[in-house]
Amino acid sequence: MSQSELLNRLQMFYGELDAPLLLRAMIREEFSGQIALISSFGADAALMLALVAEVDKATPVLFLETQKHFPQTLDYARELSATLGLSNVRWLTPDADMLARTDPGGDLWQKNPSRCCWLRKVEPLDRTVKELGIRALITGRKRYQTAERAQMHSIELDDRNIFRINPIADWDKARQKQEIEKRGLPPHPLVAQGYPSIGCLPCTQPVAEGQDERAGRWAHTIGLENEQKTECGIHLPATDMNWSV
Repeated sequence: MSQSELLNRLQMFYGELDAPLLLRAMIREEFSGQIALISSFGADAALMLALVAEVDKATPVLFLETQKHFPQTLDYARELSATLGLSNVRWLTPDADMLARTDPGGDLWQKNPSRCCWLRKVEPLDRTVKELGIRALITGRKRYQTAERAQMHSIELDDRNIFRINPIADWDKARQKQEIEKRGLPPHPLVAQGYPSIGCLPCTQPVAEGQDERAGRWAHTIGLENEQKTECGIHLPATDMNWSV
């Protein structure tokens, strides 16, 4: 069966399932031992981490430790991992030689943010997926977040032939809040300080009341790339982030 045929089958049988049932089918049946969750340990990451933990606490969790995170995010990652009993959290770091050659001053985020994202996020993720033999990646993306995500399906196939499982793609903020409160999940400490969406420290700003929740992400790129960057690249086609280093 080709990947496209498998995609059609998965969408037909599981595409309309709610998140807990979809995760159970993907983790325990369709991609057993070949699936992982990508988590930013950001503002709303706790919910997806909890949903996965409820199916299998040993599911690999891939955290892109860019070495540019807020200290609070690193502490939160450790706290949540312990709280949820996650036993297979992997901190993915940039390739040391590549980092020394490409970003020796640590300021690439300021001069070429897309290349910085490739170096610190895309390349480490792609490398780890290959090393672990991962066939499917679970994400916490929602359709309401950006224009690029508005047409997202709960099960997709990316241009690297890796399946993307998006269990809460159609959940709104009210549903997320309800599920978080039901589980008593701890919030990211920066949310109370005006950070509704949290990435790397130099590329994340507080958001004013009434602004879009991702308005503080890569706000500095407006003057660099003519429009504000909205994605780091791990959810974009490989050709969009093909930086030689």
